[in-house]
Amino acid sequence: MWNYIQQHAENLTFLTYQHASLSFQTVLIGTLVAVAIAVAVYRTPLAAALTLTSSRVALTIPSLALLALLIVPFGLGVVPSFIMLAFFAAMPVIGNAIVGLRSVPDSVVEAARGIGLSRWRILFTVELPIAWPVILTGVRVSTQMIVGIAAIVAYVLGPGLGSLIFSGLARLGGANALEMALTGTLLIVIVALVFDGLLVLLGRFTIPKGLSS
Repeated sequence: MWNYIQQHAENLTFLTYQHASLSFQTVLIGTLVAVAIAVAVYRTPLAAALTLTSSRVALTIPSLALLALLIVPFGLGVVPSFIMLAFFAAMPVIGNAIVGLRSVPDSVVEAARGIGLSRWRILFTVELPIAWPVILTGVRVSTQMIVGIAAIVAYVLGPGLGSLIFSGLARLGGANALEMALTGTLLIVIVALVFDGLLVLLGRFTIPKGLSS
């Protein structure tokens, strides 16, 4: 396998970059959408409960089935791949964001109101910072999930390491087939570990010491 990696280093680097870039972008967009939805519903118990349940149910949708449905309006390639991954990336974050925001002590919010802060300022300077450790946990779960799921976008000619894995599996028994599949899988694991390490560092720099466990 090492010989295969050396001989195809340039292509492997490009595919790894594609995979990491697609995963990063979809998790970023999914997180922004998820937090926006959580902010819109967390103050209303019924809406929060329905959104929380819906996000959990949505995770049971087969990713390949959703990807196939997206081919109809968007065709093959990056667009359906991006939409599917961003959709799944948002789901774990929505739940954690709602739970995190609703867990902010009422006494803290009342104290912020008492010193004259507006609702939006309370949200951005009090509630979201307190909820951030829980939200970040959701982002970590989402990232690990998306890095793995991103492999299947090769079915619709999406970018990334999935093409390497499926090409290898389709050619099992042929030259370098097993090496292709194993290398693609190993690189996905490495991408996932690197992202998780970066998110741990992000938490250390962004979570106030009083909130860290």
